[in-house]
Amino acid sequence: MKLLIFAGCTRQNSFNRKLAQVTAELARASGTEVTHIELADLDIPMYNADLEAKGTPPDVMKLKQLMFEHPAWIICSPEYNASYSALLKNTIDWASSPVKSDPAWTDEFKFSRGKVVGILSASPGALGGLRSQSHLAPLLLNVECWVAPRNFALGHAGEAFDAQGRLVNNAHQKNVQAVIDQVLFAGSRLAA
Repeated sequence: MKLLIFAGCTRQNSFNRKLAQVTAELARASGTEVTHIELADLDIPMYNADLEAKGTPPDVMKLKQLMFEHPAWIICSPEYNASYSALLKNTIDWASSPVKSDPAWTDEFKFSRGKVVGILSASPGALGGLRSQSHLAPLLLNVECWVAPRNFALGHAGEAFDAQGRLVNNAHQKNVQAVIDQVLFAGSRLAA
């Protein structure tokens, strides 16, 4: 099972980027083939149909292919104003836009259809970004993903990581592992 992990944030000291890194390490330790990407490494502009008419950016095509190749994803979503980030929305908007000049990518949901997606979040607040998850799930359902019912919102994230970026609380690690396990379980059955 190939698992794609990314955070919807590019801030250098982002709690969600730290959580994505921890998630990737836990998944690899359990024998999973993991691709952990940083959205900051991709040159993806703000979605604009006029820009798209000039040609889909190469890094968007790279992202679409990566998402397509992985039957399971885990997204670590920051919470801004009780919702997910503009970066995350922009990423999904570009990935779901059909490429009229490429017959392989005229299907807008080819990248996402049938993917099993687990949602994690981290926030300095007590709710841990839970409200972002409640907004992200319908977006993922709209692009025909299967959203895992198990999720985890890491509250008080400023105190949750040690100096090396590891989770200090075993219960938090178990909650992240439970999301990984459910995503892989469901992904293996839907991909069969």
